[in-house]
Amino acid sequence: MTTPASRIFCAVDTTDLDTARDLGRRISGVVGGIKLGLEFFVAHGPSGIRAVIGEDGPPLFLDLKLHDIPNTVAGGIRAALPLKPAFMTIHSAGGPAMMRAAAEAAASAGAERPKILAVTVLTSLDAGDLESVGQRTPVAEQVTRLAKLAKESGVDGVVCSPAEVALVRAACGPDFILMVPGIRPAWAAANDQKRIMTPAEALAAGADHLVIGRPITGDTDPAAAARRIVAEIEEGARP
Repeated sequence: MTTPASRIFCAVDTTDLDTARDLGRRISGVVGGIKLGLEFFVAHGPSGIRAVIGEDGPPLFLDLKLHDIPNTVAGGIRAALPLKPAFMTIHSAGGPAMMRAAAEAAASAGAERPKILAVTVLTSLDAGDLESVGQRTPVAEQVTRLAKLAKESGVDGVVCSPAEVALVRAACGPDFILMVPGIRPAWAAANDQKRIMTPAEALAAGADHLVIGRPITGDTDPAAAARRIVAEIEEGARP
């Protein structure tokens, strides 16, 4: 059964193993899963991931945003399969051959395969940032283009900002997974995210899963903060 809590992946963004382990323990069962990313993985590798998740821990979103030639990305996916991540990320900008290679590598794990999500445009970027690197297409148009390319390339879904959720849902259909960062509860600060939305707004727009970090991990009681977010979602869903 899908619940508001099960749709939240808590971003544990730290290089400190004890902190990550403590956060994992405190929020396990309160949210749907834990996101561990490049910062933590470079510091601690697979053994660190196992230390946080454990044998029967919460679902793992392994957010490495792989971007390289197809063979290298496929090898990276296969190397991560023993960790049994529920989701892994690649960059859609790597192109269709790279995305197909990632999807095929994930499929080699059979029923326990990770779902492959392609990152579209990072939530820390806005139109001015894109223009500075030579990308003059509007953000929403670029996100939609990359999402459609990802679907055509066989990946399971995309990571996109809340601002583009409705557009991507309309372009890619109901079965395409939308993992959405840039989520801030009504009571939280925006920090470095430029394209943000509240949890209830993002789910109403069509998000499947929400990535929420500092509003939970920065609280003195992470579990209580997570429950507060769930309550906010439930309140926002009421007519």
